[in-house]
Amino acid sequence: MTRAEALEILHEYTKSESLRRHALQVETCVAAYARHFGEDEEVWRVTAILHDFDYEIHPNAPEHPMQGEPILEARGVSAEIRRAILSHANYSGVSRDSLLEKALFACDELSGFISACALVKPSKKVAEVEATSVKKKMKDKAFARSVSREDIVNGAAGLGLELEAHVEFCIRAMREAAEEIGL
Repeated sequence: MTRAEALEILHEYTKSESLRRHALQVETCVAAYARHFGEDEEVWRVTAILHDFDYEIHPNAPEHPMQGEPILEARGVSAEIRRAILSHANYSGVSRDSLLEKALFACDELSGFISACALVKPSKKVAEVEATSVKKKMKDKAFARSVSREDIVNGAAGLGLELEAHVEFCIRAMREAAEEIGL
């Protein structure tokens, strides 16, 4: 599966511009980790793009992503990618064993939180976001309340990283792709 094919599936099933942007934001961070770890960037990009492709048709746990997985299988998406997508949901029962699975989980909630931090800046740009301000905002439970702080912390730990280093890494990746990801 190529990135272009993954985008076709995303656009077929996801009409919300904000969900499409989320997929691209997660892709940006995950792809940066693929380069960092010397992994297959295309596979990691496809995984990130497709991780929430079924959210509009299956918005509730445990339907998402479990009921989306057979759709991806029918479209020829590899077992490696489907497993990583299943593992990003804490309730799926699929453990996060591979580096791809850990990176997807680590970048999902954090990229959304960084995006929320950028959107409250006067310029609405990720260029103004700093790791210290992200960590400070994480303490404010009313800010971006749907984002799991526990998942952000556990995601960094799953990659063997300090939280601040993980936040910094993702901010840098998102800054480099700011125009493409809408920030």
